[in-house]
Amino acid sequence: MSRLKPAHWFGLALVAIALLALPLVLTQVGTAWVRIANFAILFVFLSLGLNIVVGMAGLLDLGYIAFYAVGAYTWALLASPHFNLHLPFWAILPLGALLAGMAGAILGAPTLRLRGDYLAIVTLGFGEIVRIFMNNLSAPFNITNGPKGITRIDGFGAGGVNFSTTDTLFGIAFTGPAKYYYVLLVLMLLVIVVNLRLQNSRIGRAWVAIREDEIAAKAAGINTRNIKLLAFAMGASFGGIAGGMFAAMQGFVSPESFVLHESIMVLAMVVLGGMGNVWGVIAGALLLSFVPEFLRYTVEPAQQAIFGRLLIEPEVLRMLIFGAALVLTMRFRPAGLWPESRHKREMGERRA
Repeated sequence: MSRLKPAHWFGLALVAIALLALPLVLTQVGTAWVRIANFAILFVFLSLGLNIVVGMAGLLDLGYIAFYAVGAYTWALLASPHFNLHLPFWAILPLGALLAGMAGAILGAPTLRLRGDYLAIVTLGFGEIVRIFMNNLSAPFNITNGPKGITRIDGFGAGGVNFSTTDTLFGIAFTGPAKYYYVLLVLMLLVIVVNLRLQNSRIGRAWVAIREDEIAAKAAGINTRNIKLLAFAMGASFGGIAGGMFAAMQGFVSPESFVLHESIMVLAMVVLGGMGNVWGVIAGALLLSFVPEFLRYTVEPAQQAIFGRLLIEPEVLRMLIFGAALVLTMRFRPAGLWPESRHKREMGERRA
């Protein structure tokens, strides 16, 4: 690996300072923006996990939100009065990732021979099955509390306190929405490092080989069965981490938080950013997290200022603008905003 130049280190230092100062800046605009930043980081987790399955291994997964639900309900059941369990942060989060990874392997096992549309339909059904299970596991034994969801979920601290205003983690007190931001930021950096290492590893190259030509990969000696199962499990584990953090931040989970729309949104982030490229996927996740919220706060005042009244409902106009922007982006950048280097070369050859 080539050494970074001084200019690169300077750029990284500026990015680090910006990330550390972001909650302080956003708080001046409104605490809601800090919360939006927190959810943007969660979508980075989800997008990087789905990128392993879709972008690296080439396996279309439309039920990815199910693993998000597994992580969220793991946290909710083990850190709430529902079962009167209040396990610590460091015990629940790895367990949620493990259970989500096992769920990914369970999904991957019967779908090893499927590709394309058939795989998409099966994974879509898996996502809906998990949501329906969460919605109905309230009788004869109340496990998930059904559609009512689970409330009064503990935050980051260890042991039985619902941190509605202040969380204490490793002796450091956090207040307001920023109390989650820095923990999420550290976890995000760890997930990014793991993804970069995977991308440049033998496993990552095996995933790419399967994506490009599974028959050739098998002929080259790659155990395609195990490698595809590993892609499902590894991608799902990141969804489990995101689900656990979601439950801790919200203090409440219900099946309605894990609908198909969320899976489609995460897939759009991966495709828009650039499938297979870690940095492109991160850019896509941040873009699709912040732009809709920015439009939410600007569309209505703009209509009032230009026309003096509302011609179209702000929510409808916001989605029209957002959808048109996505269509134009994919029309002129079909490989994504920041595609993988191989995709860049292919697009250049086609245009030539």
